[in-house]
Amino acid sequence: MCGIVGYVGSREALPILLDSLERVTYRGYDSFGVAVLNGKGIELFKQVGSVDGHRGEFDFKGNAGIGHTRWATVGGVSQQNAHPHTDCEGNIAIVHNGDIENYRDLRDRLLAEGHELKSETDSELIAHLVENHLNGSLVEAVHNASQEIEGSYATAVLDYNTKELVITRNESPVVIGIGDGEIFIASDAPAILPYTDRVLYPEDRDIVLAGANGDLKVYRNGVEQPLQIRKLSWTSGQTEKNGYEHFMLKEIHEQPTALRDTLASYPDGLPGLPVESPERLLLLACGTSYHAALYAELLITSSSNVSARAHVASEYAARTRGTSEGLVVAISQSGETADTLAPIRALKAAGHSIVGVTNVQESSLDRLADTVFQTKAGPEVAVASTKTFTTQMALMALLAAELTDDAQVASDIRSGLRSLPGKVEQLIARSDEIQKVAEWLAGFEHAFIVAKGAHVPVALEAALKLKEVAYMHA
Repeated sequence: MCGIVGYVGSREALPILLDSLERVTYRGYDSFGVAVLNGKGIELFKQVGSVDGHRGEFDFKGNAGIGHTRWATVGGVSQQNAHPHTDCEGNIAIVHNGDIENYRDLRDRLLAEGHELKSETDSELIAHLVENHLNGSLVEAVHNASQEIEGSYATAVLDYNTKELVITRNESPVVIGIGDGEIFIASDAPAILPYTDRVLYPEDRDIVLAGANGDLKVYRNGVEQPLQIRKLSWTSGQTEKNGYEHFMLKEIHEQPTALRDTLASYPDGLPGLPVESPERLLLLACGTSYHAALYAELLITSSSNVSARAHVASEYAARTRGTSEGLVVAISQSGETADTLAPIRALKAAGHSIVGVTNVQESSLDRLADTVFQTKAGPEVAVASTKTFTTQMALMALLAAELTDDAQVASDIRSGLRSLPGKVEQLIARSDEIQKVAEWLAGFEHAFIVAKGAHVPVALEAALKLKEVAYMHA
């Protein structure tokens, strides 16, 4: 995945773009770039490496711009492949997060038409498609270009001639922040929290026009839509390190608070399941969230008569879908995991009831599900999930308590959860001992984590952490 940001307003765009990019670096960090609109054209800087490593190397003046931080998929890590990308004349600049499935056909066609392509990426094609369709209205050009794209995208398009910034999306996240006479764009809300708490979440294939005076217009199928403005409950202080060396360490220490806040939101259990007394439960998730789903499967099947099955969502998407999956539970920290949303959309269209478990209000999953249970973990900036995983597991334990017919089992689960935040605090307080164990473990090349029963998902998550954080075979 990659991160996109954008700004249009009365302030200098570059400092805001760079600050926002640093806040979405967890979405990609092999290269970055910015494009700023000034009175003479579009000034462009892109480079391999981190934003912080290249601050001070350029100083663009202008009140509108876009930025990107990349995790390479199509095309290697190089300055040429870094975003933003431009059209043949350099009047259009774009940033893109997603995957264009028909890019080979589009690339062959654009080359045959005489377009000069400078990179190996699929993303650059968007700039040339917009160039093909631009005839006065950037909104129409972006709309027409997007009709030719198969796949996922969140795209911001900056045009020198029209002086406009247009955003569109399909199956990739984007949030629009609304300030006082200014507009902010980002892949995730934490990037814009220091600037505004008023946001809009475009639907798939919406076209959003961000005007220089802060005007905002949303078009759906060519028709202007009323603005659905939401207020974020998070604060900008929650996205700062607050004295910790890095975000993951901070978020580890935030687990007791995250657990208390999550459990306090459901003092009487999980209310309002869309299916009363389901016989079957299908749990879909990816990565860390899948481990929480697997924990739910083991706990629910051992404590109730419900047949629960956890599947990796991306694998389930390729299966032949039955018509009697029962209640479907989708788990996603961001609520924007494309591999999870795809089968969920299909299952909902087939008439299944959907329960969403997510950490982000107004996310795609939040809007798609019939019932939503929120983990109150606050913003999670670190790539490796910590507090979201533990709060997801707490909600899965509450779900197990809700589904069991054994009152004593339900009571035991809820009692154990009440004492959980305090026990986590006691464990974190032993950080000196944990540090010594970590230093000892660092001397090995391989680790085998052994577990049984409901502890297996925790072992899988521990192995994942060693692999993705310490690059250790586990």
